[in-house]
Amino acid sequence: MSIKDKVIIITGASSGIGEATAKLLAEKGAKVVLAARREENLKRITEEIKKNTGEAVYQVTDVTIPEENERLVSFAKQTYGKVDVIFLNAGIMPNSPLSALKVNEWNQMIDINIKGVLNGIAAVLPSFIEQKSGHVITTSSVAGLKAYPGGAVYGATKWAVRDFMEVLRMESAQEGTNIRTATIYPAAINTELLTTITDKETSEGMTGLYKQYGITPDRIASIVAYAIDQPEDVNVNEFTVGPTTQPW
Repeated sequence: MSIKDKVIIITGASSGIGEATAKLLAEKGAKVVLAARREENLKRITEEIKKNTGEAVYQVTDVTIPEENERLVSFAKQTYGKVDVIFLNAGIMPNSPLSALKVNEWNQMIDINIKGVLNGIAAVLPSFIEQKSGHVITTSSVAGLKAYPGGAVYGATKWAVRDFMEVLRMESAQEGTNIRTATIYPAAINTELLTTITDKETSEGMTGLYKQYGITPDRIASIVAYAIDQPEDVNVNEFTVGPTTQPW
């Protein structure tokens, strides 16, 4: 199924994977609706897309607030008449050892990485059920597949997304709503995630890892495009993606 003319909401669209995906999908003819908290970035990206003859709008959105997710979906429908895909990409990764007891950061990860996904799905699901079509794509992480020291809470949030998305796929198949799902598990991708790490030792270790292996966010954007571009009766529900040179 062609990406052209699909209406695609992207959260976490102000940088990194979200920005790269918005630009690529717009190049392929999609109508993209950008969402994040940083308006200056959203405005810049939207203007860049339009200069390249793409179609894009944005709305400042805090994914941790259910009502803002609902307003985002309503905005997309009012602007373009429908929603075909929602890419739930917003996330943070302030890793640290559990012994550091950075409880506030734990809660922030739960609010954004888990509740942000739940809020987005809750906002769009009624539309997808009504039209008996739709596509939910999420950014998980290899931390949602493999445990590692320093990543307990981050990994837990990404494991939660993995389970939730698989059940969404199963229930949609049972209920005949034709909702496709795709969960992406990126490894070292050079985004702003590292800037959220406040634990000095963890930050130094992760920075070194990403400097050695990290690849650009557009690599993930191409995976999102691939998932969307499959025929409507085909669901590729999981992608594990990382640098060729990274031993994971």
